[in-house]
Amino acid sequence: MCGIVGYVGRQTAAPILLEGLRRLEYRGYDSAGVAVLSGSEMQLRKKKGKIDEGLAKSLQAQPLAGQLGIGHTRWATHGPPSDENSHPHLDQSGRMAVVHNGVIENFDRIKERLMEAGHTFRSATDTEVLAHLIGDHYEKLKGDQSEASVRLTQAVLSALREVIGTYGIAVVCTDAPGIIVGARRGSPLIVGLGQNENFLASDVNAVVAHTQQVVYLNDYDVVTMTADRFDVASLGADTAKVQISQVEFSPEAAERGKFPHFMLKEIFEQPATVRNALRGRIDSDEATAKFGGLNMSMAELREVDQIVLTACGTSWHAALVGEYLLEDFAHIPVEVEYASEFRYRHAPLEKHTLVVAITQSGETADTLAGLREAKRRGHKALAICNVVGSTIAREADGGIYLHAGPEIGVASTKAFTSQVTVLTLFALLMGRLRMLPVRRGMEIIRALEAGPGQLESILQQNERIKRIAQKYARAQNFFFLGRQHGFPVALEGALKLKEISYIHAEGYPAAEMKHGPIALIDPNTPSVVLIPSDSMYEKTLSNLEVVRARNGPVIAIATEGNATIAKQADDVIYVPPTLEPIFPLLAVVPLQLLAYHVAIERGCDVDKPRNLAKSVTVE
Repeated sequence: MCGIVGYVGRQTAAPILLEGLRRLEYRGYDSAGVAVLSGSEMQLRKKKGKIDEGLAKSLQAQPLAGQLGIGHTRWATHGPPSDENSHPHLDQSGRMAVVHNGVIENFDRIKERLMEAGHTFRSATDTEVLAHLIGDHYEKLKGDQSEASVRLTQAVLSALREVIGTYGIAVVCTDAPGIIVGARRGSPLIVGLGQNENFLASDVNAVVAHTQQVVYLNDYDVVTMTADRFDVASLGADTAKVQISQVEFSPEAAERGKFPHFMLKEIFEQPATVRNALRGRIDSDEATAKFGGLNMSMAELREVDQIVLTACGTSWHAALVGEYLLEDFAHIPVEVEYASEFRYRHAPLEKHTLVVAITQSGETADTLAGLREAKRRGHKALAICNVVGSTIAREADGGIYLHAGPEIGVASTKAFTSQVTVLTLFALLMGRLRMLPVRRGMEIIRALEAGPGQLESILQQNERIKRIAQKYARAQNFFFLGRQHGFPVALEGALKLKEISYIHAEGYPAAEMKHGPIALIDPNTPSVVLIPSDSMYEKTLSNLEVVRARNGPVIAIATEGNATIAKQADDVIYVPPTLEPIFPLLAVVPLQLLAYHVAIERGCDVDKPRNLAKSVTVE
């Protein structure tokens, strides 16, 4: 949520900040702004709207000089999108600027106290209150004989001891024109290390074009950064742990390339990302899977008698797929929990319960809190995550990386198929440790290995799926129906459509339609029915016929070779034959393409859908 970028070095700061903000815009795009120091002069520019519609035009009309600055692209929490509420925010003196991700929960009490002391506020944000609070502490240190840079860092430390909530911040001050101070708690922040220049950002994507060396700050870390060095202190300890990491992906991986949108690029990357998720993790000799980072022995894995999968959004749908797989392959009871509920529910967990947090970003606030709660209660907590160095990846007892590369599109696509791939491998491992036969294990492995090639054949239907999407793009409601392994895919298909096209869409188990939702079926409400040629085919076909009997249009996702389905459905999209448990991996791709083309036909911005942002780091 929201994006922060900071630069200090020898180059002109504003173009670097603007480039970084563009790379972070998927984290929030309600407004954007920069503060650049030129000597002792504070230059502030901020505009409501997407970067190229507001801030970029302002900077082009009136370029800013200066070799140090901070920038922010916003996803609104406190106060609606506006020029006044956009970041950076100034303190009372106007000499200090602050950008902030997160939520300051006690901002109202702090604001009241500062107003009584004579402070005036121009915005409705909690961030402006934080800026004034840091400035207030800085003014109180004016009698100190230490350098301004030392006083600024001390003021940040003192102010943060007063606040309740989450933050990733960057602070600059005209009294200390050569430094940036950053801090984090619950909202990611990294330091990028360059030659005679350093960077601060909420995401590696912002700085990968300039450096491959980064430091992932921990909660309660406070960094003081110049062009030549950086120092990290900690609010929670006498010393801070600092480790320099290498970025795994190239700058080109975060570019659109030949594709008009990141979402379409990431849909088409899925054959490669599924291969990456499989690479080195299959043991054909033992008909099982192997992972290097679980940090659990085979004996410990055998002792597991309950698994809780916790996640949010698309990752939650992947967890539902995982529930079917684990219970099918390993006969282990599995619960799938919304992370936002799990952290507060006090759910009873057996002694040998394994908790698995599933997240693309590794920074989702609710999922992180759920993982911490599981660890607090003494349970092993693993992570399935895409971002190396993320908070969840570092705090988990062990885990599995997706290796899907950066996912820029707000609507997750390749992360879902990578999560499903990894969950299938994990279920295979847990099954083989119990009663899953060698023969069945090899069938699953062969089906997984065939997956990337089958995904490529599905993607070849892109133009046909586009024509189907254009046919239904003006519908106001959609249903997505599936049974067993297809049900979580129906949920994910509905989510994709409503996320980027703003069409109301619902996913249901196909048999549940007759228990209420069927009242909404009419000739203007299409139903997408997942109907593979599997053990549930006849049952699902009956559910499809119920929709057709009420004149509801039907788009079927069916198995290649099923010629009769075309007589029961208005339109059919075929996927290659596979095992029932592997069907979700293939079936979701036509639904991603369908949602994409519907949204394009309706004129929607698929990479920056309204009200949404990537990596939700607030509650």
